[in-house]
Amino acid sequence: MGNIIAWIVLGLLAGVIAKAIYPGNQGGGIIATILLGIVGAFIGGSLVSLIETGTIQLAAASLSIPGIIVAVIGAMIAIFLWGLFARSTT
Repeated sequence: MGNIIAWIVLGLLAGVIAKAIYPGNQGGGIIATILLGIVGAFIGGSLVSLIETGTIQLAAASLSIPGIIVAVIGAMIAIFLWGLFARSTT
């Protein structure tokens, strides 16, 4: 149960910070922000794993200052990719 709460907190923090930094209006409510942050944590954690080990591993950032930074970077990548996807389908 503690891990789920940590994921929600990390997702909320990363999603809110990424939305504040990323230019433009991304829309979405609190649930979308949390999901964006959680996806960002996986993207960021996997990128760090790739840089450190040279292989892609599904890893997530932890609830720490470096983990939040990695999750925010991942969430910004997720916002960018979502924008590309949403634009190409309309």
